[in-house]
Amino acid sequence: MAVDLSYCVVNTNGREFLRACLAAIEATHPVGVEHEVLVLDNASTDGSAAAVRALGGEIELIERERPMGKAENDSLLMERARGRFCLLLNEDSELRPGATAVLMAALEDDPAAAAATPQLLDANLSPYPCAWRFPGVGTALTGALFLHRWTTVQSTGKQTRRVDWAQSSALMVRREAAAEIGFMDPDFFVYYDECDFAKRLAEAGWHELFVPAAAAVHHNQLSTDLAAGLPRIVEFHRNRDLYVRKHGGRAAALAVRVLTAWSYAVRALAATVIPGEPAEVYRAHARQALFPARGAGIRERAAG
Repeated sequence: MAVDLSYCVVNTNGREFLRACLAAIEATHPVGVEHEVLVLDNASTDGSAAAVRALGGEIELIERERPMGKAENDSLLMERARGRFCLLLNEDSELRPGATAVLMAALEDDPAAAAATPQLLDANLSPYPCAWRFPGVGTALTGALFLHRWTTVQSTGKQTRRVDWAQSSALMVRREAAAEIGFMDPDFFVYYDECDFAKRLAEAGWHELFVPAAAAVHHNQLSTDLAAGLPRIVEFHRNRDLYVRKHGGRAAALAVRVLTAWSYAVRALAATVIPGEPAEVYRAHARQALFPARGAGIRERAAG
């Protein structure tokens, strides 16, 4: 039986975050909207799957035997979903009251909108950027000139607006549009998967929305400790380079590498004299931006 909305949650060793995410879904779900909850456990070893089963109810649990990429996991959930809309959620995302209803209304009001993002908030409930212009030489140049915040970030203002692409930590997707383009590209293990998704949607005539009247907390778990964060740095720059090569070509990808490495190198230099700034992390970003194919990322770590 078809439903209006499918909550699609991907979890990787985030048991306590997952419990909070599911509790927020239950607490904020709009009355009268037929829905289902699907949880994909990405081969967690912390008892996450058992915690979901202990909740009972009608949660559909999909258990991976080995870790897979975010794009592949989100695609599986959307393929399995019965809802007209799929609300993609990371396990460390918590919907705020009213968010789901507002996002659904935005998509209902704009039939050409394929996806809608709420304003993402950090753990202190402060808003942070969650939608941007598509990456390319132009955005890399403005980044090198440190104008990124004013020229590339699109999650600004108090009114619903069109954006190029949005973070998928809490992203409501029109399933019809996602199916039309074959869902997400599994070549993007994590990072830039939602950007490539939005680009392909745009090429098919769809667009995305930033809906600031809706909000969700995203407990960003990235570490500034280089030993813990290096695989994420590798994966981030590898997939940015993959995106630019796929949609802009090799020459554009080379230009983006150089410009991005420059911007991080300048930050690293400044961090040597600014207390509390992670100079070592910025240097790692600069090296990886220039040579994105080297090193082991999250994909390799997941493969064991």
